[in-house]
Amino acid sequence: MRVFPLFALLLIGFPLLELYILIKLGTVIGAFPTVALVVGTALLGAFLLRRQGLSNYRRMQQSMARGEVPAQEMLEGVVILLGAVLLLVPGVITDVLGLLCLLPPLRRVIVAFWLRRTVVEMQVSSRVRGTHGGRVYDAEYRHLPSDDDR
Repeated sequence: MRVFPLFALLLIGFPLLELYILIKLGTVIGAFPTVALVVGTALLGAFLLRRQGLSNYRRMQQSMARGEVPAQEMLEGVVILLGAVLLLVPGVITDVLGLLCLLPPLRRVIVAFWLRRTVVEMQVSSRVRGTHGGRVYDAEYRHLPSDDDR
């Protein structure tokens, strides 16, 4: 499948869906409460980014002090940042996704899945690139001046 049509559909379709939901929400609860909800979730995102980000940073430092690689904490930091950015973007769908990223139990499940998938991909990649009868090419590189450089 081509990437550009999918990307264009998401780039155009997702904001239109968000706008549609915000308009429908505004007709149900009113314009001012809808705007207050959008601003409130943005403020909540900024607050949670600071609070959970600092907590995650401390856990990362403790992990490094024990001599461990803080892979779990680093990926949790990425998910926290993604969740906060989603909360800052106006919209109902992005707010729900952002809150889900900032819930610690769900965030740990997301990161554990991410780590498992990455490890499996690395194992498959290493098996494919292994020395099981594959060819090895050795080459050298030399820059030759073009006609304009002479």
